[in-house]
Amino acid sequence: MGDRVKNTFAPIGFAVTKGDWKTKISLVILGFGQLLRGQIIKGLSFLLIEIGFIVYLVSFGAKYFAKLGTLGTVATQKVGRKTVYGDNSFLILLFGILTLFVIAAFLLVWYLNIKDNMEAEELLKKGKQLPSNKAVFASLFDKHFDKTLLALPVTGIFVFTVLPILFMICVAFTNYDKNHQAPTNLFTWVGFDNFNRLLSFGSSGIGRTFVQVLAWTLVWALFATFIDYFLGLAVAMLINKKGVRCKQLWRTILVLTIAVPQFVSLLYIMKFFANDGLLNGYLLKWGVISSPIQFWVNPTLARITIIVVNIWIGIPYMMLIATGLLMNIPEDLYESARIDGANGWQMFRSITLPYILFITGPFLLTQFTNNLNNFNVIYLLTQGKPQSMSLKENAGSTDLLVTWLYKMTVNDTNYCMAAVIGIMVFIVTAVVSLVVYNSLPSVKDEEGFQ
Repeated sequence: MGDRVKNTFAPIGFAVTKGDWKTKISLVILGFGQLLRGQIIKGLSFLLIEIGFIVYLVSFGAKYFAKLGTLGTVATQKVGRKTVYGDNSFLILLFGILTLFVIAAFLLVWYLNIKDNMEAEELLKKGKQLPSNKAVFASLFDKHFDKTLLALPVTGIFVFTVLPILFMICVAFTNYDKNHQAPTNLFTWVGFDNFNRLLSFGSSGIGRTFVQVLAWTLVWALFATFIDYFLGLAVAMLINKKGVRCKQLWRTILVLTIAVPQFVSLLYIMKFFANDGLLNGYLLKWGVISSPIQFWVNPTLARITIIVVNIWIGIPYMMLIATGLLMNIPEDLYESARIDGANGWQMFRSITLPYILFITGPFLLTQFTNNLNNFNVIYLLTQGKPQSMSLKENAGSTDLLVTWLYKMTVNDTNYCMAAVIGIMVFIVTAVVSLVVYNSLPSVKDEEGFQ
């Protein structure tokens, strides 16, 4: 590790101490050495990047970056009928982080400029000729075409993915909520106060609520994943069984649940199981019950209903996957097992299940991760309800961490706590995924299954 760091920074020290005057000037004026050596394309590229960086800092970035430590000190005020706008904490945080990225990117370009100058010096000392401008331009579409092709996507990932994630993480360390809305009111850094509140079990904390929501999230993901998985496998085996007629018809009927948009199906089911819905209406009409069944009012019944409804939605996906896999299991394995006297359960346990689990292990992990963040099923069926007096911050009995986060953001505008919940969702998902992934047979022994 130490040698790697030393080798990384060696060109800088070498340029300062032993570089020629062109290289030393390039430490301040990027591209100067390349221009004087006739490498016009490289020199202009480095120079334009430096000019753009200076213009960005002077005209825009520096004023936000300078206030990043306080997130603003001048509040917006109303003087008479005129509104005098002060600092905007939201923009300071957003553009301050963006400026930090820009500075880091410029330092990388500055380092590449020094390295390129030193490589040019070495070539000239050895009596070799530097690549011509035409060769440098052609390399962008040949030797360095990967960098040319990936430049725009990588920039997009940083701007539209990395920057929002880092912004959300930073919000978790502020007091950005409904009482601190930019630009009217400033918000500021509060350190780990939000995390302390989330993990505190006292009267001012929401630790109990977080633990209950987290527990239900894990229970839901476990049931939603494995019940759908094994029932889908069972349905596929049943349909594929010899002697079953109209196989295509049964598969088509199950696939219809996928063809219908999920939000339409879920909203219909939500109305179907409501107190005044179709099911309760007919049960009351026939005298089966004396009062409506509280499908969405009783917390335990609501959770059970959600899991059952998800079975109806999830089985077809697994049935289709399992159908293709079952058709690819060599029939010779089953024939050999029958000769050895194995029954149906023994063949399933020793042949079918290991084969399916080996192939679908990564898929199973993906489904579990998706169910940890399954917003649609929960929110469209119950909106996280029913509410409970024991739960704080507008959390409901059927809320997952992701739906609770959504309600904090949209309904309560409690952005700082929502950001904390978002970080917790990432931690839970990452830990579970890494542990399970490293335990999968298809990962531990990729070539051992025959």
